[in-house]
Amino acid sequence: METETVTEAPLGPAHDGDGFDAFVRRHHAALVGFLARRCHEEDARDIAQEAMVRLMRYRDQPPEKLKLLMYRIALNALLDSGRQQTSRQAGAHVSLDADFERLPSAELPHEQRIEHQQQLERVRAAILRLPARCREIYLLNRIEGMSYTQIARHCRISVGAVEKNISRALHLLRLHLQGHVAGEGS
Repeated sequence: METETVTEAPLGPAHDGDGFDAFVRRHHAALVGFLARRCHEEDARDIAQEAMVRLMRYRDQPPEKLKLLMYRIALNALLDSGRQQTSRQAGAHVSLDADFERLPSAELPHEQRIEHQQQLERVRAAILRLPARCREIYLLNRIEGMSYTQIARHCRISVGAVEKNISRALHLLRLHLQGHVAGEGS
């Protein structure tokens, strides 16, 4: 195994002389050692390199802040690496070649999807046909999840008025939807 020797190179015109390169050279080995205690050495080198690249965004910070940032970024990169490895679980791979035809589909058949979309559209149209105040109170309850008391406070009406509007909305929706079903057969 070859070891890399880091030589001090003079800062060229691409560098602003802020000492960032010197900071990286001074702390890189310590960072790799820190990470190597938490993962394989090869991974530690890769993660340290990634951390240094991310650290470049903060190159204008003083060295004491850079050091803290470097370790925080390295730990985040280590966590990211662990998540990526977990999500790529090779052992959980299932070949679809042999059993593809027998796999159940999580999707509904096309006809059922169309039927559900049509039902939703009928419900939407029925809700839109409700009187404005009745529709507002119904939606606050059913969609926003507000209680009758919360709706009463929100709309500045009594709880009894909320109950009356909800009851009216349900009655009208039932009529609209039953009328549509009865009208389909004609």
